Amino acid sequence: MTWTAPEIERPEGSLVAPERELLAGYLDFYRTTLLYKCAGLTAEQLAARPAPPSNLSLLGLIRHATKVERIWFRIHFAGDDPAEPLFAPELGKDADFELIDASRAQAEYEALIAEWALSDKAAEGHSLDDRFTFSGEPSSLRMIYIHLIGEYSRHCGHADLLREQIDGVTGA
Repeated sequence: MTWTAPEIERPEGSLVAPERELLAGYLDFYRTTLLYKCAGLTAEQLAARPAPPSNLSLLGLIRHATKVERIWFRIHFAGDDPAEPLFAPELGKDADFELIDASRAQAEYEALIAEWALSDKAAEGHSLDDRFTFSGEPSSLRMIYIHLIGEYSRHCGHADLLREQIDGVTGA
């Protein structure tokens, strides 16, 4: 029996919350929207690349989101140096899209959810104005939230198109 991505509920955040809560709420909405687009699909469907010549797959988007979360929150902001590399970095920036294996779909899905918790922990207790250096320039935790909201929203659009090609499901 093959693994199937579970149904997921997206959080309904406040539209008038203080900035930190608003940014975290929007990020959580887009995080879960990516998995919402995957709900009910088998591991094989998640690994499919239905729009050649593009190398995009839903599983690749999951892997990419895991990498982006780790890089921005844990490595750049918190200064962590996770021992375990993600997705064969020697293959370049597209390794998360290239090395797709349906038999790893559940593990990759769960790794993303675990990375969310680690990202949230890295940001916990910090001000949005707390700074770090990125490419020699000062940056802030606020920028990470805004950047990731944009990153997820773009990739949720990709996920919409991929899902439609896989089984015709569209919207939301």
